[in-house]
Amino acid sequence: MAGMTASDIRIDPLERRHLPALAALLEDPAVLRFTRVPVPVPEGFIDSWFDLYQRGRQDGTMEAFAICSADEVLGIAVAPRIDRETRTAELGYVTSPAARGRGVARAALALLTEWAFRETGAVRLELMISPENPASQRVAERCGYVLEGTLRSLHFKQGLREDTQIWSRLAGDPAPVEGAGRAGPPPIPQPTPE
Repeated sequence: MAGMTASDIRIDPLERRHLPALAALLEDPAVLRFTRVPVPVPEGFIDSWFDLYQRGRQDGTMEAFAICSADEVLGIAVAPRIDRETRTAELGYVTSPAARGRGVARAALALLTEWAFRETGAVRLELMISPENPASQRVAERCGYVLEGTLRSLHFKQGLREDTQIWSRLAGDPAPVEGAGRAGPPPIPQPTPE
């Protein structure tokens, strides 16, 4: 991955050949902490998860992509919920530990966002992010998503409840500016001291 840039990233429709790399993600404590993957991971989970997304691909309600650079799988980008009637979709992304801090998640989310607006006809995209995951929050912000608020005690896993932030991006929102800070409305101009 040395010398890799965000332009080297692509998202490929998930296939069985990608599963060994994705199975390795299930050993990462951050993946287990910040995703809906059950802990402990049940036997055969990756295959049943893949089959679920294949059915969702066929009926247009879900989609999954491998995040790739050259022939290396760096993570996964998903649309776990596509609602064509309301024209909304939930998106998500996970990268391998070796890919973190290199712009991979940001590039993958940008590609996934572009795909979702173009291919699903969505007018509203949503991300559900743990308040304890600042890295994912920065990715969302840099991709033009706006923090709408915190859904209290929404996430339930292993007998524990946790708050979840909801971030959104609308089809009519301006494209994010490279290197820009927080997405959302511009700051209110302050009076100039005289």
